[in-house]
Amino acid sequence: MEKSLDRKLARIRQGSYTPADFIIADAKDGDMGGGITAFGPKADDSGHCRSFPEHLDAMRHVTGTGLVDVMLMSASAAERLGAEGVFADSPVTPAARLNDATDIWGPRHSGYRKSPAQDFRTPRLKSLASVVDLGLYSITFSNDLASDVAFQNGFHRFLDDLSGSGIRYFLEVFNPQIDIGIAPERIPDFVNDCIVRCLAGLTEADRPQFLKIQFNGPRAMEEICRYDPGHLVVGVLGGGAGTTRDTLELVRQSEKYGARVALFGRKILFSEDPEQTLRTMRAVVEGDLSTEEAVKAYHAHLAAKGVSPKRSLEDDLEVTEPALMRDV
Repeated sequence: MEKSLDRKLARIRQGSYTPADFIIADAKDGDMGGGITAFGPKADDSGHCRSFPEHLDAMRHVTGTGLVDVMLMSASAAERLGAEGVFADSPVTPAARLNDATDIWGPRHSGYRKSPAQDFRTPRLKSLASVVDLGLYSITFSNDLASDVAFQNGFHRFLDDLSGSGIRYFLEVFNPQIDIGIAPERIPDFVNDCIVRCLAGLTEADRPQFLKIQFNGPRAMEEICRYDPGHLVVGVLGGGAGTTRDTLELVRQSEKYGARVALFGRKILFSEDPEQTLRTMRAVVEGDLSTEEAVKAYHAHLAAKGVSPKRSLEDDLEVTEPALMRDV
């Protein structure tokens, strides 16, 4: 079955993009960083976390809706659902996280994120080649020569292993999580320059299908999206759960300033109704609803289903993420 991702990427690269071609990925690979708590609490107020089988059920459900173009998973989840044939007759492309650098490590009571990120790779590409044909590789630049060189060397080894495997990849570049000696307002410049420098030495065969980066405000997003339009497809990562308005503004503003992909994890996973959240995201990015209208419609949907919202409508209409406040 034709995958919607391939069709949309082709239109973006041909210069035929319309908002209906905006790509949405559900990032459900949190178990490769967060462990037991990665899937969030159960809805029954028991205080227990969702189990791995429950997480698989959530991925089956979202895939079945056809509302996303990519389902990003851990290698173990991708293998399990792939063996079931979940994606065989679906327009959704299965993808797996291909490395698990230390900046996603989040065991309870740990302190890993206080240090510069270090490259690390658990998944074996030979094992994944029969499971998925798309994966995520992640790099974080920390303005630390040893760490950044190690990441680049790891990236080059990854490209060597990837060659001939039949797996494509997209590239995630995080903002540094620690103080790297650069003023916060200049971090977007540093990250954008690192991305361009990293990719400039690659031929077309080795370049990523698209990017996954943090939204650092309109200027920074527009700058990287204007660098090589059509060839460098830019996507935005979701970050923390935030308010419903945060989620919708992030989609709207990212698309407005040139992004063509949204890869959201917690903003979908921790919402009251993930399926309706995805429908609302689509409505906003395609211009059917303003973000304010969409939040109100979302709360009306929850009320009709008898679902108690986590926030009042008034609170959920607030924009709380600083990078989004410049274009509200």
